[in-house]
Amino acid sequence: MKEDYQVLLFYKYTPVLKPEELWAWQKGICSALNLKGRIIVAKEGINGTLEGLKKDTEKYMEEFQKIGVSVETKPMGNFRDIQFKTSVGTGESFPKLKVKVKDELVSLKFGEDDVNPNELTGKHLPPKELKKWYEKNEDFVVVDMRNDYEFKVGHFKNSVNPKLENSRDLPKILPELENLKDKKVLTVCTGGVRCEKMSGYLLKKGFKEVYQLDGGMHSYMEKFPGEDFLGTLYTFDNRVVMDFGGKREVISECEKCKEKSERYVNCANDFCHKHLVVCENCSEADGTVFCSEPCKESQKVTV
Repeated sequence: MKEDYQVLLFYKYTPVLKPEELWAWQKGICSALNLKGRIIVAKEGINGTLEGLKKDTEKYMEEFQKIGVSVETKPMGNFRDIQFKTSVGTGESFPKLKVKVKDELVSLKFGEDDVNPNELTGKHLPPKELKKWYEKNEDFVVVDMRNDYEFKVGHFKNSVNPKLENSRDLPKILPELENLKDKKVLTVCTGGVRCEKMSGYLLKKGFKEVYQLDGGMHSYMEKFPGEDFLGTLYTFDNRVVMDFGGKREVISECEKCKEKSERYVNCANDFCHKHLVVCENCSEADGTVFCSEPCKESQKVTV
C-alpha cells in the first residue's frame, strides 16, 4: 500500500567542516535503509528529499538528528533541530539514490551578493501566523520564489509571480519588485530552502520588511489543507504534483485545449523537452506530447 511509503523533505543551513564525511554517512545510511531520492551536501549545510518505507524513514530521521551531538560527528554539522516535512509516498517517487557534494544547496550564484542565512535572512513566519494574516486581512504581499511552471499549477491566493525561469534569475527581475520595497513582503517556496537566501537577498537590496514562510508551502498545506492555497503543489519527483486533501480547485489549464488539467509532461522533441501541462485528450496516439507543430515536424525528420 502506498500509505506504507513516506517522503521526507528537509534542509538546514549549518557549517559543515567536512562535507565528504557527511556525504559518506548519508550514502551509507540511505543505502542500508533502502531510501531513494536526492541529497545535496555543501559546506553551508544539506538539502534533501527521500522516500522509503515509513519505518525506514522514521529510523533515518532518528539517526540523522544525532549528528553533531558527539565530538566525532561535529565536523559533519549540527542537525539536532533539523525540520522534516513528511507526505505520503508511492514507492516510486524516485528511481534511485543520488547524494552529491556541491558548492551551494540551491544553485543561486549570487556572487558578491551571496547571503549567509545564518547572518541575514527574512523573519521566519510560522504557518499558523500566516493563517492569522489571511483571516485578519493583514496588509502584506506574497512573492512566490519558485519557477514559473511551478506557480501555474498551484500558489497562494493574491500572490505575485515574478515568472522566474530559474531561482538564479532573481537579480534580473528585481526591478519589477522595486514597488514592494516598503511593503510587508512574505517570500514562499516549496519547502523553504530557496527562501532562506532569496529573502536575505531582498533585504540586502533595500527591502524594509521581509518574511519567509517557515517550512514553506508544504508545511502550510499540511496544517491547513485546501485553505488559502489554490491548486496543487508541484514536486520534483515522480509524483509531479501533490496535495493534502481538503476542498480545492484545479487552476492550471491544458496548454492546447485550455481545459482544466494538472498533468505535466515534457515535449517529446529531443532538442526541446519543454515542461508543460497537457491533458490526456491532447496527447498523441502513443501518449507523447509536442509543445508545437515545429517540434513535432522536427522530430519526424530526426527519427
